[in-house]
Amino acid sequence: MQLQFTKMHGCGNDYIYVDCRETGLPAQAAEWSRALSRRHFSVGADGVIYICPPTLAGGDATMRMFNADGSEGRMCGNGVRCVAEYLYTHGLAKDTLEIDTHLAGRKTLRRLGAGVWQADMGRFALDPAALPAVGLGAGPLLHADLVAAGQSWDAACLSMGNPHCVIEWPGPAPLPTGAALAELGPQFEHHPAFPEGINTEFIQVDGPRRLTMRVWERGSGETLACGTGACAAAAAMVLRGVCPRGETIEVALLGGVLGILVDADDAVHMSGPAETAFTGTVEV
Repeated sequence: MQLQFTKMHGCGNDYIYVDCRETGLPAQAAEWSRALSRRHFSVGADGVIYICPPTLAGGDATMRMFNADGSEGRMCGNGVRCVAEYLYTHGLAKDTLEIDTHLAGRKTLRRLGAGVWQADMGRFALDPAALPAVGLGAGPLLHADLVAAGQSWDAACLSMGNPHCVIEWPGPAPLPTGAALAELGPQFEHHPAFPEGINTEFIQVDGPRRLTMRVWERGSGETLACGTGACAAAAAMVLRGVCPRGETIEVALLGGVLGILVDADDAVHMSGPAETAFTGTVEV
């Protein structure tokens, strides 16, 4: 069977996009994600995102996101911007789009310019049940004592519709990436405190409105960017009094920069690019 796809990315966080608005989610969604995401052996990506019919009345589409290991993710901030860009260029040229997600509710996307979208990401939650997290106290988990990789970490654990653990990297040492992150990241992802896994953001504070971040995503490993992770990192620093509320915070990732704003009622807004790399067909 020949499958048509579009390869897109937001700050290098790349997914294979399949338009299923007429057919609905394919039964082979997880299988295709495992097969097609393999870099060097197939198309290669952080996963596959299926663009399905809207779930709720008044919606424009539903995003179903599958990680490279075939597990279904709750939410992807870079992915939802790319879905908006895909819809805009494939018959829905509206400056405001309503996109449903399978597990994180509806997201409103606003077009800021050519290939640039702002996503209303909703409110974060620090309740352990929202992650879920166990054994870290009753919450809020803004300063959780987490022992991993043989040391204790001051972790901020919060949900952006999917679970995140934000670590302020200690001292002047560079943030982990590559082999160093591949050794450290799984020890957080598979930690007993997080029975469903966790996305982990290691950050350095460059200033009150600038963070540098490296991310280990559950089910995908190190990625060049994570939109919900950037939201979680900015929200954690706002709550800790490091970054200002109501102002855009730049989060620098390996693949680019995202703008994150946390407003007065804890709603988070993310802006950044959504780009098409190429289109094609592949045998599945």
